[in-house]
Amino acid sequence: MPARRLLSAAIGSIMLSGLLTGCGLAPQPVVTRLPPGAAAPSPQPTVTVPSPTVVTLSPAPVPPSGSSASSPSADDDAVSCGDGGSPSVSGAERSVRVVGTCAELTVSGAALTVDASAATIGTLRVFGDRARVNASAIETLVVQGNDGSVSSAGAIGSADVSGDRTTVTATGAISMVSVRGQDNVVRASGGIGTTTVEGRGNQIG
Repeated sequence: MPARRLLSAAIGSIMLSGLLTGCGLAPQPVVTRLPPGAAAPSPQPTVTVPSPTVVTLSPAPVPPSGSSASSPSADDDAVSCGDGGSPSVSGAERSVRVVGTCAELTVSGAALTVDASAATIGTLRVFGDRARVNASAIETLVVQGNDGSVSSAGAIGSADVSGDRTTVTATGAISMVSVRGQDNVVRASGGIGTTTVEGRGNQIG
């Protein structure tokens, strides 16, 4: 009888050890507990980064080789009398070139410069102040204005000057001179014929 009790006790001990061992080998779940009042971390916001925009610039057009911006021609202020024409030049502070054979050339305005050294002029009429006219030859000259200047590389048939401080010069002769005004000067290398002078300070010679 005592032997059976010992055997039963031994078997019980072995079974209890097995149960304890089995319990020790089973994995236990891990539970994370937060302290009271602590909130779970909120998920981080997702930031979307825009893709860079690539802009393609077209190169500026290149003008063809040899081309250039248009510029005024040197003959923009050239006047041609043709053969016996009667043109007019007017304006202010201009420089004009006259060519050809002019039956009559009229210059009117202020501060005009007329180069008619390559032209033949029958009658030259100048109206205005500070006009400058150079001619090769003039048959008849009429000047009405102040502070002007008329020069001829040849002779002048007749010169009629009205105004102040105008100068008329000729390489050839001036057949007839009429002056009305003050401080005018008329000179001719070839001599001066008939003269009529009205005013003060005029020089004829």
